[in-house]
Amino acid sequence: MDGAGHCELTESSLLIWLYKNTFLCSQDSISKFLHCCHICPDACLPFPALLHPRSGFINLDKPSNPSSHEVVAWIRRILRVEKTGHSGTLDPKVTGCLIVCIERATRLVKSQQSAGKEYVGIVRLHNAIESEAQLARAIETLTGALFQRPPLIAAVKRQLRVRTIYESKLVEYDPERRLGIFWVSCEAGTYIRTLCVHLGLLLGVGGQMQELRRVRSGILGETDNMVTMHDVLDAQWQYDNNKDDSYLRRVILPLEKLLTSHKRLVMKDSAVNAICYGAKIMLPGVLRYEDGIELNQEIVVITTKGEAICLAIALMTTAVISTCDHGVVAKIKRVIMERDTYPRKWGLGPKASQKKMMIQKGLLDKHGKPNESTPESWKMEYVDYRDASRKEAAADHQAVSEVDRAAKRKRDSESENEEAVTPPSPATPPPEELSKKEKKKRKKEKKAQEAAESGGEQIERTSESSSKKKKKKKHKEVEESSD
Repeated sequence: MDGAGHCELTESSLLIWLYKNTFLCSQDSISKFLHCCHICPDACLPFPALLHPRSGFINLDKPSNPSSHEVVAWIRRILRVEKTGHSGTLDPKVTGCLIVCIERATRLVKSQQSAGKEYVGIVRLHNAIESEAQLARAIETLTGALFQRPPLIAAVKRQLRVRTIYESKLVEYDPERRLGIFWVSCEAGTYIRTLCVHLGLLLGVGGQMQELRRVRSGILGETDNMVTMHDVLDAQWQYDNNKDDSYLRRVILPLEKLLTSHKRLVMKDSAVNAICYGAKIMLPGVLRYEDGIELNQEIVVITTKGEAICLAIALMTTAVISTCDHGVVAKIKRVIMERDTYPRKWGLGPKASQKKMMIQKGLLDKHGKPNESTPESWKMEYVDYRDASRKEAAADHQAVSEVDRAAKRKRDSESENEEAVTPPSPATPPPEELSKKEKKKRKKEKKAQEAAESGGEQIERTSESSSKKKKKKKHKEVEESSD
């Protein structure tokens, strides 16, 4: 694109790029995209954005002995960045794949922590077993949903939890040293140390974990550009002293690489900044979409350059998107892109422009609400959505209160029915005819009468006891005088 805004790309070069780098391979889709690019010369071209070394992630080979938090703190100090995070804690002695997210990529930490993991470990058995096949069968038995309690060494609450083992197999067994190497694919949060203890109990000989290495975290494994702490330090030194960022770009990968397994939704450039501010992902703003999107599936919303805008939950399937022309496509889960990376494109429609002019002329107040000089035609069409939302909230509250009243009435009627079952005395009228006040009055009178009767009985008893005491006293005096 030159300074005048004319597109210099040929159709053939765009076709080559699209076939190599996108998921759209149909001629119709490509022709539509070419048409969009040529009628909008100021739109962003579909070439990958330059990777900024300060916003990405490192597939780190964690060394043994330091904790995961220590390693992440060291990287933060080496790269001189503000925010770092990791994709699941490894125990100090455990080595292997630890995804360290930097700056903006820390927004993806939660989604990476919940991703599946793969481990290779060594288990030590306390006593000899019959054969290697027995150990292999026991390891394969420990698959599916298992109960686990975190070990004593773990710095978490030791409560019972369920974790799923997807697959496990024995790699090698040394009967002389009673050591077995095994591979496990499991859910996030699984304790392999506990799994080794359960394995020993299952075999009846006892066992413990000797060594452990994580070989895969989410979609990244040992072969996916894994680097060491020394590589990170050397890359930063090269950048500081020689101003060469090529090593940093090899070490720090773009955050979009973590999202390559997600289904994609490509948005128009005019809708990108609105989504960054929390706007709904509407169908008119969608440029392209991937096949196979299911309802309530986690998808990634991207720009035409391939930059991640946000993670979202799909509210429409691919079939519905292809047949509809309006509606909400997905609900935002986590915004990844910074605000105002793309220009603001909302508030430029005919209604918004008219509203701005009326505010300038004084026909509307500074908030865009009607005032004394607002034309009647505008007042007729004007809808205050805030008032509408308040009314809806009030209506909901009223509905809840009505439900409570109905429940109270039901309870009262049940209590009245219970009272009606008890046979009324002939002197009193039936309870159905009595009002509430009369009922209360009668209850009070009844209680007072019962209290008076009980009080009278007590007085009679006390008088009887006092007369008996007097008689005994007189009898004693008579006996003493006779003596």
